Amino acid sequence: MQNSDSTNKRILGIDPGTKRVGLAVSDELGITAQGLDTHNIKTDEAFKLFLKDLLARYNIGVVVLGMPLSMSGGEIEGTERSRELASFIERECGARVELVDERMTSLEAERVLREQGRIREAGDIDRLAAVLLLQGYLDGLKR
Repeated sequence: MQNSDSTNKRILGIDPGTKRVGLAVSDELGITAQGLDTHNIKTDEAFKLFLKDLLARYNIGVVVLGMPLSMSGGEIEGTERSRELASFIERECGARVELVDERMTSLEAERVLREQGRIREAGDIDRLAAVLLLQGYLDGLKR
């Protein structure tokens, strides 16, 4: 199954944070999500330049961006940051953004990695959270 934007366009998953960003990219058919190296944020401007390059390098058509919410579903500090990042991506990078609830992705990623004894560094959780976020989106496209 190809994603709906166009042939060979990939989908990028982003698990945003203030210090680190988990990243995952789909295969060209939009079936599976693979984790990319976690990106450490030094400055907002440097991160935006990194992101523009990443979207161009992987030919990204859609970005699935985690939107932090409280456990009750209300907005929290990170919610507005995700909206601002979504606006930047659409305006400056030309990709469509899908904001998705990310409440449980980091907890699920940490649980999976702990069970497997595979947490080596903080970025491992962020990377797997991005994979889970993107894979959930890709699975939803199949339905």
